[in-house]
Amino acid sequence: MTVDFKSEVLKRKDDLKADLFTLLAIPSVRDDEKVTEAAPFGPGPLAAMKKFLEIAERDGFTTRNVDNYVGVLEYGEGEQTLGIFAHMDVVPAGSGWESDPFTPEIRDGKIYARGASDDKGPTVAAYYALKILKDLQVPLSKKIRFVIGTDEESGWGDMDYYFTKEAKPDFGFSPDAEFPIINGEKGNTSEILIFDGANQGEFTLHTFKGGLRENMVPESAKASFSGNLSFADLEEDFEAFKIAHSVGGALAEIKAGEFEIEVVGKSAHGASPQTGVNGATYLARFLRTYHFAGNAKKFLEVAGHFLYQDHYANKIGAAFEDAKMGKLTMNAGIFNFDEADGGEITLNFRFPKGTDALTIKEGLTKTLSAYIVKVKQGERTQAPHYVPEDDELVATLLQVYEDHTGEKGYEQIIGGGTFGRLMERGVAYGAMFPGYTDTMHQANEFIVEADLYRAAVIYADAIYRLAR
Repeated sequence: MTVDFKSEVLKRKDDLKADLFTLLAIPSVRDDEKVTEAAPFGPGPLAAMKKFLEIAERDGFTTRNVDNYVGVLEYGEGEQTLGIFAHMDVVPAGSGWESDPFTPEIRDGKIYARGASDDKGPTVAAYYALKILKDLQVPLSKKIRFVIGTDEESGWGDMDYYFTKEAKPDFGFSPDAEFPIINGEKGNTSEILIFDGANQGEFTLHTFKGGLRENMVPESAKASFSGNLSFADLEEDFEAFKIAHSVGGALAEIKAGEFEIEVVGKSAHGASPQTGVNGATYLARFLRTYHFAGNAKKFLEVAGHFLYQDHYANKIGAAFEDAKMGKLTMNAGIFNFDEADGGEITLNFRFPKGTDALTIKEGLTKTLSAYIVKVKQGERTQAPHYVPEDDELVATLLQVYEDHTGEKGYEQIIGGGTFGRLMERGVAYGAMFPGYTDTMHQANEFIVEADLYRAAVIYADAIYRLAR
């Protein structure tokens, strides 16, 4: 059967965009303070997942809600199942937006909103690709299962629960990364550095806070401290620091000798920390020049020296590189210090084959033993994942990409973790095209409207070829 997928997508582009805008308007950020038995990750992700299922039911799909953890729609029959895994949850909006992050708008051909590119835009493109096959009753020999997650940006608790209820598909993809394909993903683990809090000296650090999620580069960080220094001298130092390091920030005197300070850098996805400017490490870099003592000094030394501009963990004893999968990367994602309760710094590592979470933890413990109380392992660790380039899944998806773009496909290995790795024969596929500006996890996140439709065309043909 021959189908003009481009024509079919363009016929539905207004409906596609309308459904996407509906989903983008839902602030589907995980909220642990509002978790209930009925809303395992808070009301936002659940509302977005339910709305997606409502759209699918409107279009005649068979759907099911798996205990408010995961939404599922299925189409077709067959002994094998093709899985498509996407997600409705998004990272916090953060600051620096030029428009309301949950009021989608189009500017210069780009759709701006939190989730536009990660992952609501690609999800809707893949959904409409499947809808086209259903609308046209294209004959298929495999079952297609479209799974909508609600906790991809945090702990993947949605999928941990889901796979206690249903078996994994035989193969598939996640529309949550880049074209031509992502057939390799580094491992993922987090380590938490624990500090004591009480500190006394010429300067006292009361609080230090930065970062929203371990998989986001902290755009900004704030601290409160006391010290025997005039506001004028402190302000002069800070202004010189901001100019020298090309960062923003603000300084205020709460009362004589007590100050609040903020440094503003640039957010980025935690899988590519080198593309951001970590406001927390820059703030610590500035404060460590003053005469703090005790545990405050240790905290600032780790944050402002060992972690400052060290995206590959060279200074903290965890660096590693594999010839195929590349270098280990480290994102210092969350910073908290309180003079009464102590401090924590959460580090997120994306590591290639050849090393592991235990080796990373041992390296941190050895290097930082004089500064920290201990290293605590994060809740979740994922091993590196790779599907060979000659696998039929990879070969087919690359061929579809080549046929629709005229460009040679090639394999890619990334530090990001996608739902593609949930399946042994699973990959990530689109929706970003080569040369695209990646704004995932950043302010002013967008997806190019024309690319959204291009991706839907590729997805439709890909699903058809994989399932026919």
